[in-house]
Formats: sequence, C-alpha cells, structure tokens
Amino acid sequence: MKIFVKAKPASHKVEVKKVDEEHFVVSVKEPPAKGLANRGIIKALSDYFGVAQTDIKMVSGFSSRQKVFVIKK
Repeated sequence: MKIFVKAKPASHKVEVKKVDEEHFVVSVKEPPAKGLANRGIIKALSDYFGVAQTDIKMVSGFSSRQKVFVIKK
C-alpha cells in the first residue's frame, strides 16, 4: 500500500490524521534534524496501521515535508 504523508515535525503531540484513502497528515514531536522526524513518522504510522516499523519504507521525501511511504500489510 502506498501512502502520501505531509509531515509536521516539532509538534506538541503525535497525531496521524487521515485526509483520504492515500493521504495523511502526521504530526510528531521530533525535530526535523538528523532523520529524527522521519523515524518519529515511521513509529506513528506503525502504531496507526498496526504493523511493524520494519514493514514501513520511505520511498521519497527524505528531506521534504511531502513524503511517500510503502506499507506492507
């Protein structure tokens, strides 16, 4: 399953909001430095979808707020 994520790093709370079937807005507490926010997003998506973090791969947007992930279900 491929999803598109708008990242909101350095937020006050961790939250995953579903916009539609493929688009999500993910807020994480981690700052956008040294990949911390990306790891936080993967953890938040893992909790939301109920899959292991290793089943979530970022395919684009490593240094952007617009990201694409592939999730194995």
